[in-house]
Amino acid sequence: MGKFDKIYEEYMKRRKQVLEMGGEKALQKRKEKGQTNARERIDMLLDPGTFVEVGTFIKHRQHEFGMSERFIPAEGVVTGYGKIDGRYVVVVSEDFTAMAGTFGEYHGKKFVWALDFAKEKGWPFIGINDSGGARLQEGMDTLEAYGWTFRAQILASGIVPQIALLLGPCLGGQAYHPIMNDFLIQSKKTGFMGIAGPAFVKTQIGEDISLEDLAGWQAHAVKSGGTHVVGEDDKECIELARKLLSYLPSNNKEKPPRIETGDDPNREIPELDEFIPDPSLRIPYNMYPLIDMVVDKGSFYEIHKYFARNIIVGFARFNGRVAGIVANQPMWKMGGLDVDASDKLARFVRFCDLFNIPLVTFVDCPAFWIGSEQEWKGILRHGAKTLFAWADATVPLISVIIGKSYAGAHYAMLDKSIGADLVYAWPTAKINIVGGETAASVIFAKEIKNSENPKETAKKRIEEYKSKYEHPYQPAERGYVDDVIMPHDTRKYVCRALEILENKTVARPWRKYSNICL
Repeated sequence: MGKFDKIYEEYMKRRKQVLEMGGEKALQKRKEKGQTNARERIDMLLDPGTFVEVGTFIKHRQHEFGMSERFIPAEGVVTGYGKIDGRYVVVVSEDFTAMAGTFGEYHGKKFVWALDFAKEKGWPFIGINDSGGARLQEGMDTLEAYGWTFRAQILASGIVPQIALLLGPCLGGQAYHPIMNDFLIQSKKTGFMGIAGPAFVKTQIGEDISLEDLAGWQAHAVKSGGTHVVGEDDKECIELARKLLSYLPSNNKEKPPRIETGDDPNREIPELDEFIPDPSLRIPYNMYPLIDMVVDKGSFYEIHKYFARNIIVGFARFNGRVAGIVANQPMWKMGGLDVDASDKLARFVRFCDLFNIPLVTFVDCPAFWIGSEQEWKGILRHGAKTLFAWADATVPLISVIIGKSYAGAHYAMLDKSIGADLVYAWPTAKINIVGGETAASVIFAKEIKNSENPKETAKKRIEEYKSKYEHPYQPAERGYVDDVIMPHDTRKYVCRALEILENKTVARPWRKYSNICL
């Protein structure tokens, strides 16, 4: 018998106990429900054989209420690092089979280690959320651990990308963790997130609501805007996370990875010359085909697909270079900007600027939405976020105006005055402070009212105003538009613009940050 046999046997026993998580029965129960466990998820996420666990034997304090003899494998959360497509990431995966993955003091400390380590190494952070919530048995130690975690997350924000995978319940204060990530990917089947669960809601305010309606994917992907990407199940969510990471740099000092797509950057697109259905721009059309035709084939990855659908945002490639896409969707609210669309646009633009991702806009926007509902929701405050986002941005900024670009929406969708490096317009573009009807009704109001035939006079004056101002050539004459281009050349111009702006640098006076309207 070797002199270290007993020591190694004890080691193997302890390690086996941790790796068995909540035990065979608990793991089998999850399997029968079609759910993967915390360690399987890490294996699915990372390149094979690359995971290195850290904090395997972390354990809660023994003196806490009701916890003296309790064994919680890995403190209900598996932490470590590994590679995705050859790039290092830090990963945290909560284990629902270990005391329901509840969040206590040392569970939180493992989160903080992961976030700090990711920040220090310059590696993306990916958190897999699946937890019964706060570990009440630890009292204030649990409460403080939440604060440590949130602070670590905030201090890492803007330094490394943070992605949350919501593959189980995440209720109470713990829900702030995924919502504060840069991107939240939620499972349709098993992902639930809320400030409180249905039982607590009913007890406190008397509302009777199901978990699905209160905290399911539609609650957050469609209504609240908290969820950015939706997957059918664990497997698809993890695949979506891997794909999302392929568009992002590892940290704020790097550029996003460029890959060879084999798509000709000078490819002409004849279909775009007839893409706008009507020269008057009164007929709605779908913006998605335009995006798909202009970007490298098959490269568009949408963010916030179901929320504020009047604006489209996402990542794509042009000649292999990553860019953020912001485009109006005339099929929804005419592509106008309301409160939710403004928030969606501003946050996406700010993320791209933080991580050196150029931005390209495709503009057909009549205005910000008006009226009492939007006014009382704060359309001015929310709309101002778009202006802060564009003016603060230092990455390459390229605008392509294909249709309407009026009033405040003109700069909210990126124009020369707010900071665009290059602005192109299609011949179909109508760029002005307001539309012809509105302008004529103000400028010629007295003449129209006093004329013998007010309708005919109004029609004549509207056409005169449109002919003089409602086109891309007056802004082009003033240098507000850099060139008017044929639609079929759009891809060529965008690819060239991204190439020449690749090494753009901006020097600004020192400050902490702008006081954006929140």
